Amino acid sequence: MSVENVIDDATTYRVVINHEEQYSIWPVHRDIPLGWNDAGKSGSKAECLSYIKDVWTDMRPLSLRKKMAEIEKFPPQPSAQPHIVEDKDDLVIRLSAPAQPVELVLRANRNARTALERIKAGYVNIKFPNTRGGTELGVTLDNGATQTDQVNPENGKGLAHLEGGLTLNGHNVRCIADIDLETFKGFGHLKPVESSSVV
Repeated sequence: MSVENVIDDATTYRVVINHEEQYSIWPVHRDIPLGWNDAGKSGSKAECLSYIKDVWTDMRPLSLRKKMAEIEKFPPQPSAQPHIVEDKDDLVIRLSAPAQPVELVLRANRNARTALERIKAGYVNIKFPNTRGGTELGVTLDNGATQTDQVNPENGKGLAHLEGGLTLNGHNVRCIADIDLETFKGFGHLKPVESSSVV
């Protein structure tokens, strides 16, 4: 056994939780990271991980659970769409409806680390699977509006809020999506923007 493993085995950890009710472990001798709080359990790594396995039965972030519960209780009703473009492009209109199922597309290395690297690079592919054949869009992210602070620093799981622009069928649109980096699925929609606006 290496010296590093001996040191690791001797470390006492505490279980920490964030505002999305996601759990992680953190060495007790170190300050708890910003955005995390003590969950009231400490011990060896194995004890803390066992505790987390018992209490963290739903891996989805709290905000995603609430959103999905709200959609299940109050499904979106068809409504008249606002005037978006003069030719009333059907795909733009349909994808502008709220709470569309979306997926983050990763060609290889489907893991949270790769997803975060793509987000940091500022360009992702987002798929709207509920259209005929699925509509996949390349989105140039707006770094100022995109947020990954709800992602667990230990395992990369959590909710990423993505916003960015693209051109669809000749129209400038903004893609807004909340994606769970454990499943790469979530909800989102398009928002048409004025031609003079910066996307």
